[in-house]
Amino acid sequence: MATRQPTMAQTPAAPSPGGAVDATQPARPRRERGTRVRRRRVRAAWLFLTPMLIGLALVAGWPLARTFWFSVTDASLSSLEGANFIGFENYLVYDNGWYGILADPLWWQSVWNTLYFALVSVSLEAVLGVIVALVLNAHFRGRTLVRAAMLIPWAIPTVVSAKIWAWMLNDQFGIINHLLMTLGVIDAPLSWTADASLSMWAVIMVDVWKATPFVALLVLAALQMLPSDCYEAAKVDGIHPVRVFFRVTLPLITPALLVAVIFRALDALRVFDVIYVLTSNAASTMTMSIYARQQLVEFQDVGYGSAASTLLFMIIALVTVVYLYLGRRQLGGGS
Repeated sequence: MATRQPTMAQTPAAPSPGGAVDATQPARPRRERGTRVRRRRVRAAWLFLTPMLIGLALVAGWPLARTFWFSVTDASLSSLEGANFIGFENYLVYDNGWYGILADPLWWQSVWNTLYFALVSVSLEAVLGVIVALVLNAHFRGRTLVRAAMLIPWAIPTVVSAKIWAWMLNDQFGIINHLLMTLGVIDAPLSWTADASLSMWAVIMVDVWKATPFVALLVLAALQMLPSDCYEAAKVDGIHPVRVFFRVTLPLITPALLVAVIFRALDALRVFDVIYVLTSNAASTMTMSIYARQQLVEFQDVGYGSAASTLLFMIIALVTVVYLYLGRRQLGGGS
């Protein structure tokens, strides 16, 4: 009886003398190769990120840690070195009544002002930015010139633009009141930056005027990259342009719009310059940044001001994490 010879698949593979794997060696499982490649990519990513993380820790981590330390001390601007540890008394303490930043009505008013300003201004900037981007994406004569002119508000420094608007909104000689009275919209000059019922809308208007070009620029870049095939097919099928926008264009530009909104939301939550130039320390428009500045500079209470700055950082971090989570769910289809 003939002896059965082992097949090639049954013969164990051995490396060649030069170290290369013989052709008869079975290939490694695909999952194992993918895992090894993924591990190498992760190590390479951390290797490239390490210098940036070190720089970020030195530039941002140390000041943040020092601010948190001052928030649990009684440090003042005149005696930073002689600060004593007092725990969380700057945040909240009970001594025949509640005291601290969390018991200060002005702090909660500044939190509400900040959130209201951020929500309204960023929402208006997102809507107007998309509209402006759609207009600039159309083909018309002078489009290049209009695109360049659109960036002027964004290019002007915030303090300069806020000061210009402060003169324009002046209740005595401002051009805004003059135009509205000429058109018959109002009968008497309005105190745009002094009236508590108008000041918040005045600063929102200035912020929207300045920041809308930023949103429009990012959305316009996304529109320039959209494929034209789907639009040609929709035109042939006779689909209404409004329906095409909500079913095709808006989902495709959503990632760019989310990036623009998150950047604008971060700027709006820490807003200081435009509001301080227009309304200074007015309670009707005081934000968390202005509140912290008032405690640190005017009252020279470094501990209390640092506590306000720490709470501002925590609120911004919380809002950012929630927004990124919701945005990821939106892009992932709710997964």
